[in-house]
Amino acid sequence: MFVKQVSMLVGLLFLATAAFADLSLDDAKQQGLVGEEASGYLGAVNTPSKDVRALINDINDKRRAEYERIAGANKIDVTSVEQLAGKKAIEKTQAGHYIRLPDSGWQRK
Repeated sequence: MFVKQVSMLVGLLFLATAAFADLSLDDAKQQGLVGEEASGYLGAVNTPSKDVRALINDINDKRRAEYERIAGANKIDVTSVEQLAGKKAIEKTQAGHYIRLPDSGWQRK
């Protein structure tokens, strides 16, 4: 039951992140500039431009705040929420977009 609740909250987080982000996140993913990491955060696939770095920082700051909120509401550690969010983000990543698993480099899904 508990895992279902956290899973639902994390799922809602990704819907909310998409709503906060403008199309440049989608563009950055399509262009292979950013990808989803198992840590639950976005990462730069190569050396990012200033704009890409700003986008990554903005999205990750929003994710971190939401992970902390979810962790506090469920009385669990933030790392558990981050790991679950990373797993879900990788599962939802479109074919052809980049993902990075632990102890691995960037790869196209």
